[in-house]
This record gives sequence, structure tokens and C-alpha cells, in this order.
Amino acid sequence: MKDSQRKKNRNYLTLIPLILFLFLILIFSLNIMTARQIKAYSLLSFPSSFSVKEYPVLDKSLFPDVSAKGAMIVDRKSKVILYQKNPDIRFAPASTTKIMTALVALESFKPEDILTVLKDSEDVGPVKYRKGEKVKFEDLLYTMMLPSSNDAAEIISENYPGGTLSFVEKMNEKAQELSLRNTHYEEPVGLLDAKNYTSPRDLASLASFAMENMDFAKVVGTKDKIIYDGRNNEPLLLENLNRLLDLAGITGIKTGYTEEAGQVLVTSKTLESSFGPQSIIVVVMQSDDRFYDSEVLIDTLSKINFLSIHP
Repeated sequence: MKDSQRKKNRNYLTLIPLILFLFLILIFSLNIMTARQIKAYSLLSFPSSFSVKEYPVLDKSLFPDVSAKGAMIVDRKSKVILYQKNPDIRFAPASTTKIMTALVALESFKPEDILTVLKDSEDVGPVKYRKGEKVKFEDLLYTMMLPSSNDAAEIISENYPGGTLSFVEKMNEKAQELSLRNTHYEEPVGLLDAKNYTSPRDLASLASFAMENMDFAKVVGTKDKIIYDGRNNEPLLLENLNRLLDLAGITGIKTGYTEEAGQVLVTSKTLESSFGPQSIIVVVMQSDDRFYDSEVLIDTLSKINFLSIHP
């Protein structure tokens, strides 16, 4: 019995090196698999289409002070912030609210869709609508975005399935979808300054997304447009309130103003830089002179030509 037991013990002892060897192989294999997973994750964490040189770090002292309480310049391609002033403070968006109104509308209506006017428009509007009138969606879109018609925005939202309340819900859903954490809408026009709010960062993000929509970009880049009156079929000239469209490289996008919000402007511009054409979004909020502030920021960025890069 003793010899048999000793033989079993010797057999067990001879298995120990083999077990240790197999254990080491297992650990080694797990290390290789883990390293591969980490490497794969790391590669996915960085946008492969961008090189380091496309992420300039600008000397903020090169920019002059502007009257706007909030401001932002963002490179559209890389989403890198080139300039910021109070980027996450909430401001009233005024009629830049209509950027989101247009996006939701473009997801819901086709250009040739016919919408019904549910009430007479205000006399102060650029186009006078009468209850029961039939209007093409495309004409309403241009009227809302160029001369910033509040009536056109209301007609669009009222014709949305479920009416204006459902339309505004969709606006806020879209804001959440785009991770606009400092943005909320109570109505589609932009008049409720105490309840509508957004930040320079959110507005720049929204504008960057909106300009990817070719239909949207076409509308906001239009200086003037002729539409036809729905009742008398007479031509009406719509003129864009964004006078920066007269400058080279400006491609949009929207003005805004109320007494509480002050002057608001979102601008899209293409600049020639050391790395080729760069499309930027410029936002100024609660400005005393939105066009001057925007021009100063754009001009400064043009002069430094993205060359103020820290080594």
C-alpha cells in the first residue's frame, strides 16, 4: 500500500510542471488578447481622418475684446474650439431658435408640401398670411430664415402632426439627440426669452450640424429670394437680414434679436489657412453690435491664419 501511495505521489509531482506550463501559456495568451483589445480601443478613440496639425492651439490674447457677453469660434471639421467667451452660460437665443425649427421642419416636410394657414398673420410680418390660405413649405422656410418671419415659423409648427406642442417636443428631443445640454425651447419662434435658452457652445454645435444639411445650407446662404403670394400669385422679394452674406466666404446662417437677448448672430465662413480651406462657425450672443463683433473675430482669425500653434 505504501509503495502504491508513493507511486501516486510521484505521478502527481510530475504533473505539477506541466500544469504550471499550461498556466503560463494561458496567462501569456490572455495578455496578448488584452493588449490587442486595448490597442483597438485606442485607435477608435481618435478620429483617424485628422492629423495633429489640424488641431491648432491659438493664443487667445491675439483676439480683441468684443461686446458680446458670449462668443465661440469652432472649426466645423474637427469641432475644435478656436475661441470662446463664456461658452456654457445660458443666453436667450431669440430668432436663432429658428435654426432648430428649420431642422425639425426639414425632417417632416418636403419642399412641395402645401401647408394651411390657421390664423391671420400679424401686420408687422414681412409676408401677410390669411386664415385658410395654402402655402408651399419651401416658401415658408425661406420666409422664416431670410427675413425671419415669426408667422412662417408658427404656420410650419401648427401643420406638424400633433400641432405646435408636438413640434416643440421634437425640437427638444433633437437638442437631446445632439447633446445640447444647455438648450431648451418653449416655442418655435424665439420670443419667450425667459423660457428659451441656449449657450454659445450649444449654438455652435447646432449650427455645425445644421450646415451639414444641404437644403438648410442652401436656404441660409441665400441673400434674396422671390416667392409668390398664395392668394394673388404676386411676386414677393425676401431679403436676408444677415448682411455678412455680402462678404467673401460667408455661407450663412442666422440672425436673432430681442430686447432681453440682445443681438445674436451665428455665422458660417470658409477661410483659407495653412492646411487648406477651413470652415468655421462663429457665434456671438447678447452683443451690442453682432455684425461688428463677428467681423472682428473672423478678421482676427484670418490674419493669424491658424499659425499660432504651440510646439
